[in-house]
Amino acid sequence: MCLSNRRIADELRRRIAEHDWTPGERLPSRTQIAQECGVGENVVRRAQELLISQGVLEGRAGSGTYVAAPRRRVRMVRSTAREQPEGFPFRADMKAAGKQGDWESRTEAKVQAPTEIASRLGIAEGNLCVRTVYEFLADGRPVQLSTSWEPYVLTGGTLVVLPEGGPHAGAGVVNRMAEIGIVVSHAVEQPEPRQANAGEASLLGIQKAALVTHIRRTYYSDEGQPVETADIVVPAALCEIVYEVPVSR
Repeated sequence: MCLSNRRIADELRRRIAEHDWTPGERLPSRTQIAQECGVGENVVRRAQELLISQGVLEGRAGSGTYVAAPRRRVRMVRSTAREQPEGFPFRADMKAAGKQGDWESRTEAKVQAPTEIASRLGIAEGNLCVRTVYEFLADGRPVQLSTSWEPYVLTGGTLVVLPEGGPHAGAGVVNRMAEIGIVVSHAVEQPEPRQANAGEASLLGIQKAALVTHIRRTYYSDEGQPVETADIVVPAALCEIVYEVPVSR
């Protein structure tokens, strides 16, 4: 985004902070704002789009742009220390926020690994994987997406081949791998902000190009072997990511 767009976005944000416009109030037209700020309407449009993606403004089709009502973001704690037998960290996070946590999933076995996933799992491109797509729900509303990949060579023919099926359904990567003698020692997560694509925006009920946190997570065995990798997508306006770091004594 160019400096002019950022300057106008900062000016709009300032006026909201100083209560020139209050939550639920409709902003003046882009033409009026452009004239007041001495810029083109396209600059104002792009500035408003940025603030919409950040949850500061909201667009209403056929009506205009409004100041978004403040809302408390759901806290999601990321920590391998939370991996416990019979434990469901997502449900615990939702319970702490006073919400009912649940998820829906769809698994496909023997899917060929694309280039990036193969690299993250340390396998050859095209090797077979078990892919599971998740929608995590808070009070029935999607608040997180995840696509998980596990090498089929590790779990094929075992009772844990389906992450959400069989006797160990929903037990999580750490507990399921333990059932087949694989000790998961740690996970590596790489979070980065980006804009939601059309599919993600539709599933999460947010605007296209809204800000999300994209986390690339990979679980490793105690022998350093990647056993699962996932792409986790969390809408920034709805959720905050908190990392809990265990301290050894």
